[in-house]
Amino acid sequence: MYTSKERLILFDADGTTIDAFSAIDTTFARHGMEIGDLERFQKRRKLFKYLGGIKEFPGNLKKQFGKHSRKQILTTLTEVYREEAQLYPGVASLMRDLIQAPGIRVGLVTRNVTFEPATTLRQLFARHDIDLTAIDFMACLSLSDEKKHPFKMARERFAINPARCYACGDEVSDFNAAVASGMHPFIVSYGFEDHKRLTKKFEVPDEVISRSPEEFCERVRNALDLAAPQQRQAAAA
Repeated sequence: MYTSKERLILFDADGTTIDAFSAIDTTFARHGMEIGDLERFQKRRKLFKYLGGIKEFPGNLKKQFGKHSRKQILTTLTEVYREEAQLYPGVASLMRDLIQAPGIRVGLVTRNVTFEPATTLRQLFARHDIDLTAIDFMACLSLSDEKKHPFKMARERFAINPARCYACGDEVSDFNAAVASGMHPFIVSYGFEDHKRLTKKFEVPDEVISRSPEEFCERVRNALDLAAPQQRQAAAA
């Protein structure tokens, strides 16, 4: 049925590879707004992620009211992403190793909300010595788009067995999209949704959840037979 022996891994951007919370927090501060701490941010419903909690909502709403204000905030967010935002620890090394590894296709599927997100992400990843033109698949979606469609498109493009495909994300929608497209999910609980919300509210299996960037990178490396950087250094010594 499948002649290819390649494997495919698709990454989410915000909250999985990119420390989006810090970028949003910085952006809000520059417009005199507050987003609250990460713990409360993770528990909010999507509508309120960018409006703050009970404490922050009234002041934030005033500043976000009107198209001009929202455009200014998105402009700042775009600048922060392109010039300052960081990848989580270990992610840059992991992605570079995956891109260079034979027999592994690497993709990025994102709902990044900045202006011209493809350009934004290219600049952000380039600051971490990752050339996104070297990856095999990239899709920038609107907030209303489902990821299962580009997931399926990516694996069908390369004719890869779904059992050899992986999708990484930080929300229950990422988990559902991976399962719906026949892929193994790598879910993290340090991004937009916390561990309790993922497991208790949405019943995402604890076995597929990484609680830290370090654990996430270790899981991916183990699944795709990639040596950790310290292992390579030891072997070369």
